Amino acid sequence: MGNIQLSEFQYDLPEESIAKFPLKNRSESKLLIYNQAITHSRFFDIRKHLPEDATIVFNNTRVIPARLYMQKETGSNIEVFLTEPVAPHKDFAMASQAKSPVTWKCIVGNKRKWKNGQVISTKIKGTEVLASWENREEDLVMLTWDSGSFHDMIEQAGNMPLPPYMNRRAVESDKDRYQTVYGKKDGAVAAPTAGLHFTPEVLSDLGRDHTLTEVTLHVSAGTFKPVSAGNVVDHDMHREFIQIKKSTVEELLRAQTLVLTGTTTLRTLESLYWYGVKVLRGSTQFIIEKLYPYQNHKDLPLREESLEAILNHMDISGMEELTGSTEIFIIPGYKFRMTDALITNFHLPGSTLILLVAALVGDHWKNIYREALNRDYRFLSYGDSSLLFRS
Repeated sequence: MGNIQLSEFQYDLPEESIAKFPLKNRSESKLLIYNQAITHSRFFDIRKHLPEDATIVFNNTRVIPARLYMQKETGSNIEVFLTEPVAPHKDFAMASQAKSPVTWKCIVGNKRKWKNGQVISTKIKGTEVLASWENREEDLVMLTWDSGSFHDMIEQAGNMPLPPYMNRRAVESDKDRYQTVYGKKDGAVAAPTAGLHFTPEVLSDLGRDHTLTEVTLHVSAGTFKPVSAGNVVDHDMHREFIQIKKSTVEELLRAQTLVLTGTTTLRTLESLYWYGVKVLRGSTQFIIEKLYPYQNHKDLPLREESLEAILNHMDISGMEELTGSTEIFIIPGYKFRMTDALITNFHLPGSTLILLVAALVGDHWKNIYREALNRDYRFLSYGDSSLLFRS
């Protein structure tokens, strides 16, 4: 893999280019198209720029209001950001329906002021939530409340976990706008932001000429973790939870051109290919380690062969849905197996997402980002969009 220096993936992002709030209408964002050359459009016209009879894949995860603003008896403020369920269930669907008490792994703001044995609380709309340390060293927090499921409680008491670079608290409108219109499965603590541009009308328009299908990857807080290693290969990559239906794998097998909505969808499908490699080599455990694709593999299967192996395994096992996890790290030098084009926003300099984009389009990412800045595109989660074809 060599020495890939983080300094090569930096650029100057002016504060005024960061979108702090969404546009009034989702689909009116600008759309930059890169397909050997750069052109410009609006997102509501994306259908005009796609290949015929493409299969467009979406991540149907739904963001939970994972940020709790709590207080000690002394009045000190503590922020508890829920990142993944631990008990009584690690599965996100089951954790959503769990009754009090539950334990979650958290990122805690002002942690030094919250000691072992202290109970903190918040009360919003009549819902009171108490929090105590289950394991302070491992950032495990126990939450208790009076009645209803975890889903009911967090919808009342929680706040949308906007990215730190927005530098503001969530407002009521974020509960709608920081969700995709097709989000179904609770579990993400960050939005799959490429999907925020879609409206029911745009989806209906695309459905006339293309196949639309869905996967699930619950976006973790690790997506915001900055890369600090000089050699990016040394970055500690986060792990995320994946679900894929058998019917989706069948649609992927039939697909001629795959257009993926967002880096999370791309991570899911590229991980799916590597899971097929594992199945062909006798392993059925769906965990894709950070650097598994960069091992000295020989005689790698075609896309179709990998997917057929997965379907055969599902048939034998009587499975209708795959569940697994991935920490796949896509950096320059990666060979894409499941990606022909990517719909994505404009990302932070020096981030894992910039590295992914650079892997997809090569050094052209610099011209793409320079052009977007020169044309006053809005950057990051609530910003404008791009359609990037693989170089």
